[in-house]
Amino acid sequence: MQTWAKRFTGFGKTPKGALVLTLAVLMTVVFYFSLPKPLFRTPTSFVVVDEAGALLGASIAEDGQWRFPIADTISEKFIECIIAFEDKRFYFHPGIDPLALLRAGWQNTTGRRVVSGGSTISMQVIRMSRNKPRTVWQKCIEAFLAFRLEVSYSKTAILRMYCANAPFGSNVVGLDAASWRYFGRASQQLSWAEAAMLAVLPNAPSLIHPGRNRQLLLAKRNALLDKLSAQGTLDSATAALAKLEPLPDKPRPLPRLAPHLLDRFRKEYRQLGTGTSRLETSLKANLQQQIVDIIDRHHRSLSANGILNAAALVLNVETGNALAYVGNVHTPQNVEAESHVDMITALRSPGSTLKPLLYAAMLTDGLILPHTLIPDIPTQIGGYTPQNYDLGYDGALPASRALSRSLNIPAVKMLQQYKYQRFQPFLRQAGIGTLNRPADFYGLSMILGGCEVTMWQLAGTYASMARTLNHYRRHDGGYSPADYHAPSYQKNTHRPPGDGRDRASLIDHASLYFTFQAMNEVMRPGEEALWEQFTSSKKIAWKTGTSFGFRDGWAIGLTPGHVVCVWVGNADGEGRPGLTGIETAAPILFEIFGLLPHQGWFEVPLDRMVQTAVCRESGHLAGQDCPKPDTIYIPAPGHRSSVCPYHQLVHTNKGGTRRVTADCAAPGDMITTSWFVLPPAMEFYYKSRHANYRELPPFASDCAAHTEDLVMEMIYPKNDARIYIPLEIDGQRGQVIFSAAHRSKGSKIYWHLDETFVGETETFHQLALDVPAGIHRITLVDNTGARISHRFEILTK
Repeated sequence: MQTWAKRFTGFGKTPKGALVLTLAVLMTVVFYFSLPKPLFRTPTSFVVVDEAGALLGASIAEDGQWRFPIADTISEKFIECIIAFEDKRFYFHPGIDPLALLRAGWQNTTGRRVVSGGSTISMQVIRMSRNKPRTVWQKCIEAFLAFRLEVSYSKTAILRMYCANAPFGSNVVGLDAASWRYFGRASQQLSWAEAAMLAVLPNAPSLIHPGRNRQLLLAKRNALLDKLSAQGTLDSATAALAKLEPLPDKPRPLPRLAPHLLDRFRKEYRQLGTGTSRLETSLKANLQQQIVDIIDRHHRSLSANGILNAAALVLNVETGNALAYVGNVHTPQNVEAESHVDMITALRSPGSTLKPLLYAAMLTDGLILPHTLIPDIPTQIGGYTPQNYDLGYDGALPASRALSRSLNIPAVKMLQQYKYQRFQPFLRQAGIGTLNRPADFYGLSMILGGCEVTMWQLAGTYASMARTLNHYRRHDGGYSPADYHAPSYQKNTHRPPGDGRDRASLIDHASLYFTFQAMNEVMRPGEEALWEQFTSSKKIAWKTGTSFGFRDGWAIGLTPGHVVCVWVGNADGEGRPGLTGIETAAPILFEIFGLLPHQGWFEVPLDRMVQTAVCRESGHLAGQDCPKPDTIYIPAPGHRSSVCPYHQLVHTNKGGTRRVTADCAAPGDMITTSWFVLPPAMEFYYKSRHANYRELPPFASDCAAHTEDLVMEMIYPKNDARIYIPLEIDGQRGQVIFSAAHRSKGSKIYWHLDETFVGETETFHQLALDVPAGIHRITLVDNTGARISHRFEILTK
């Protein structure tokens, strides 16, 4: 050994030896770097598949070719066919098959024409990657590079490259694209006849031309089937049946089940970092198709009213993954419909869909209890005057009922108490990241849709809320910030599980439960309105929303397993009469829930609740004056809420018909009663809807009324209001409608504008006045001398 080492060292020191070593090193370097990486730089189609690999959609590559990315798996039938047809010693040669080269050379020489070729599959891969003219010199280079290819890649990898880049006629490149274009199915589902036909095409791709070369293509396919039968790959019966299958007539259109998700993937491809233009999504193809059919069916009737767009999104609560993604009605033939716009990512006014989050936030902070009375009276805050959808007023109603009925004025009152400056960052923390302007930009109108959200973020926020409640037991009553996360459309999206050690959360378990319960009590549309009569019907927490001007109709619902979000409207923002969430989006929502499996209802988080006495009439914590309080479960933070302010002790005569005081009645002639008393403005509307409401009796004639009693209240305008008076239809300037409430029936109110008497009212206290621009004061005096005065401003524009 030492002798040979000495000889080699000595040889290297000679000029001839140094030259040989240098050449050897150069050849090694050339051999190593001769193969480019990556081998193929051609653009590929963007492809999206469902969780099981079914094709949802694909786009043509930048160079105009249908070329799918390299697949992870290859059709076993195609492998058998292509090896039998092109390279039967593929698994045994090092990239070059000397026997095939000798055979091809002999046949071509004796036949004086090109009878057969000697290229291996590896050599064909190199030829496809180089795309050079086929000369003898180029074939030599291909042979060298094929050997180099075999050094670096496995046989399976080489087959995958061949299948992804072989030409299959026209602008179809690659097995997967060819399988879908010619047979409408994945390559793994090809029959033997189909696989054999595709195996012979790369050798002569022009044979697939429709209406031409049909017999030659059929003959080549059948010859390959006979060859497979002869070598024992197929039995004779299978081969005979395969030869009876017809050839495809013309290329088929590819599936377009999720065109908007495909476009979204193209835009987000770089930031997703998938490394391939093929996306494995979390969608379910069958569910996607069913929802597309539902959207299309409803669209036919909605379009008669000029409502041209609709979208639906289904999320799995546990993972946050999208199970269906219908970004819009797909009507590319109608340019005006703008059906290319993905409404799932579009910014739209959310209408009332944020109200449940405010309700839950206030429960979590202990500002209200589930059924706390909320005022519902004409309201003006600064220059902002919210209105209920039905333009009516309840006076007051439980917060849960205000949510289920989606009343606007109670929602604004609640936000005024919670503070919109707190609500905006709360929404961002919950997952509504589009509220990126200062809170003052949105103001109180935020709760009525005066902001912009996307379906994607809204549905993700609701899924996070449901997920948090689902994990009540998993985290042993604790919370995990990881439960609040954005949705995903990628299969197997990895999210680290939370440890659940936090003792507080954005929304506590009990508040979530009461919120979902309130949302479950909403009256459903159409036949769904009778759902409670059927024991098999699903419990669904849901909410609708309608934006200002009837531009957006929303419906969002959730169960422990799924969140469904539906939007209906026009992509260009045009409003239409009747475009409301309850009329347009809700029916679609419940049809979609009908497709989803039933998973019961949320577990009651009793450990996060406390039993306490609550006033039956007001929904507040029961005070000492509340008669017959109910002991019920409330969220634990509810202990911080206020004690009932509406019950007070009232002294009356023995008949209860007149109020008395110690100044005018003996103690023995007085009865002390706890009385439910609302402020005059609330009482004015409340008593019209509650026949059992007892008004305070008037004072006895020989008793002086207490001046501290609030007997009269201005409903509109409130103090320091700013009012703009628009022009009427006839072009004349409108009037200001002043409104007040008085606790005593038959009372008279004398109205004064800027110290000038302008009129009087009795029982029903409204007065219409022409008021010039500027700052004014309205003063009211009743027939007992009670007086209120408000300052207001009439704006010029």
